[in-house]
Amino acid sequence: MSFTDPARTGDWGLPDPDTDAAFFDDVPTKRFLAWLVDILLVGLLTLLTLPFTLFVGLFFLPPLFMVISFCYRVVTIANWSATPGMRLMNIEFRTARGTLFDLPAAFLHTLGFAVSMAMFPLQIISIVLMLTTGRKQGLSDHVMGSAAINRAS
Repeated sequence: MSFTDPARTGDWGLPDPDTDAAFFDDVPTKRFLAWLVDILLVGLLTLLTLPFTLFVGLFFLPPLFMVISFCYRVVTIANWSATPGMRLMNIEFRTARGTLFDLPAAFLHTLGFAVSMAMFPLQIISIVLMLTTGRKQGLSDHVMGSAAINRAS
């Protein structure tokens, strides 16, 4: 498995799932485990935020959780092209050009993720796409042309 930084080589695009299948091995499972880790971390951040709201945040706990989750995803994906859970699972997002995510890409992907999580049919479509497509792309990934891949060593 060898994937070089396209910014240095000029080779633009995502790895081919037929010739570089190792980049996509076990990605759906890793994404699910990363999601569980991230949910726990966001829950912890939400609990740590409550004293700063003088515990008024308890009355708005679901919206507070969603705002913290959105910010958590945008900031971590913009900085590392992965959430801490994804980094733990050794996967990262790449754009259609094969580059790491920047702030606009992180924001758009997180917005797509939030919309698909809010609507049950979109969740199912995203899961089915991750399990059946060559690049293991979810719905947001398909719309943006991005993919989660195993990090190159």
